[in-house]
Amino acid sequence: MEKVNYPSEEILNPSKLNRKNYDHIILWMLANNESCEWSNFEQKPIEIPISTISRHLTKLILKGHIEKLTRGQYKITPEGIKKFQELSKERSRERTISFPPDAILKRGRNYSHWIIWMVYNNGFCKRSDFLEQPLSINQSSLSKALSSLVQKGYIIKENKRYLITQSGKSEYSRILQNYDLDRQTILDEERKRIDEITTKASQFFDKFKIADDRVKFRFLNKVLKLDYLKVSTILKDEEDFYIILLYISINHPDFYPDYLSLEEFSRFYKIEKRMLDFWVNEIVESDLYDLQFFKLDISPNKYYYFHFDEKLEKILRAITEEHIATNKYLEKFTELGSLNSMIDDILEEICEILFHKDFRESLREFLPGYMKYLAYKIEIKKELVEIHDKLEGIIWQNMTDFMQSHNSEALESQYMEKIKEIENEISLTPKNYDLFNSKIRILLYFNQYNDVLTELENMLKLFPEKEIDIMIKKAFTLKKDKNVEDGLEIIEELIEKYPKDNSLRNYKAYWLSYLDKKQEALEILRELVKKEPEKGIYRDTYGEILIHFKEYEKAIQEFQKAIEIDSNDWFIYQTYIKIGICYIALENIELAFQYLKKGKELTSKILSDLESKNKWLAIVDLFLAETEERGYSLAKKE
Repeated sequence: MEKVNYPSEEILNPSKLNRKNYDHIILWMLANNESCEWSNFEQKPIEIPISTISRHLTKLILKGHIEKLTRGQYKITPEGIKKFQELSKERSRERTISFPPDAILKRGRNYSHWIIWMVYNNGFCKRSDFLEQPLSINQSSLSKALSSLVQKGYIIKENKRYLITQSGKSEYSRILQNYDLDRQTILDEERKRIDEITTKASQFFDKFKIADDRVKFRFLNKVLKLDYLKVSTILKDEEDFYIILLYISINHPDFYPDYLSLEEFSRFYKIEKRMLDFWVNEIVESDLYDLQFFKLDISPNKYYYFHFDEKLEKILRAITEEHIATNKYLEKFTELGSLNSMIDDILEEICEILFHKDFRESLREFLPGYMKYLAYKIEIKKELVEIHDKLEGIIWQNMTDFMQSHNSEALESQYMEKIKEIENEISLTPKNYDLFNSKIRILLYFNQYNDVLTELENMLKLFPEKEIDIMIKKAFTLKKDKNVEDGLEIIEELIEKYPKDNSLRNYKAYWLSYLDKKQEALEILRELVKKEPEKGIYRDTYGEILIHFKEYEKAIQEFQKAIEIDSNDWFIYQTYIKIGICYIALENIELAFQYLKKGKELTSKILSDLESKNKWLAIVDLFLAETEERGYSLAKKE
């Protein structure tokens, strides 16, 4: 019998960081032997599974890399020799892969974060890089995570390799802030991103002879915050994007009275005036970017621009908020002036130290809108994002609330003592599920997400029959830790395992809305209210999703249907408040007041889940104050 040549151990059994390449093994065998039989691949030392042999042989035959001589006997073709040489060269190139530090890997299954870290720090990654240890992401989860990151524009796929985009680099910098990395590591990583952008900017400054350091700084501040890739499909030339940002940077209030009109600027920098005008408006006045811009018109067709969180705006914000706070604190002790007099006071201060006096009338028109922006965009809306839905109530309603016997200050001072106390009770009654719930809720209250996830893993081993409840709490913890996608993955796995549990689909609708997947979320709710029309909770969730997407009139209809189905359901107090919020958005202050007042009355009667109760009382008081500011008060009604 003719001796058979076999590949090296390195090819047959690569390290755990590299998967077996069955195409390479089969082609190696055929390239180094006259021919091979099926049994050569099936037996030692090759031992390829039968189904795998069949699949790879069929694929290689179809591609013309091998041919079948007789039944069970195969030979390599000239095309196969070329392919074998390519695969051999690829394997011979040593590639050391860097993996995320433990601070990131042990924080939870943040697959998107892992992938972005890998692609950023390795230049490129193959799919197989994510499948092996220490990541070991399963195929299904990996497909979802990669697809999501490509869709968001953070990575791209080229020639079976994943590469990071400019948006991905910005996201990478943001991700690092979520982890307990040392400050120097974060600074080093941020410096890499800044260096890349400043290299391009430096070339841009040289080309257009931009020498003013103040202009350079303002320009760089915008380039670092506004990603060109977001507009690259329409605005094809990145240099045009830089020119547009330069126009906004040059026409800043600090440079007054210097000014470059659209006509002058477009002629000098050789950019079409109509295109310049369009993109300046898109960046400054639309929701294209998260960065909030402000515009001051000092005379017709003469505009100056600044943005949120730059030095000028920070000082303006501090002064404005101080005047608002002063008015609020002193209103009970003395009769203060009107909104106009407050604006006069603010103008008196800012036109001395911040803005040229010529901006005075422009600022008088600007300040009321700016004050509203501070109230809603920064403070109120931030609160509502977390508590406009009843998710926490659903998750925690069936347990005794530890907050009932502790106010937040007392709890904080007794934090570790309380944890030890609960752990002692658990050691005495290790099957008491409520004790574990109390412990994780305290940990959640103090944002100890890693400890919560560890505790939930332990609970799952002790209480496998509580799998749904435990895994939903895990998804909720990931959401609190700004990891919504992994929470959604947990819910989808539960749905696959328990397809008849409609409450899981209700959870999925919430998670899809958090990811701004409007149509998918609403489609789930439409199915649920059709399947179980007697359950008001699904109508209520439907309304919450509609609020999230600012469809207030439709939301009111769904909330009212929820009340009609069961006006005594546990969440109805929240429903009344949410209807009131919708009516405020629709400028119907009288109806807003009525529903908010009713919601507050019902909330005050709640005896359980005091944490949620207190949050909703704070929210309803906030919006009742809004109705009062708009001239509709309890005093007027009574």
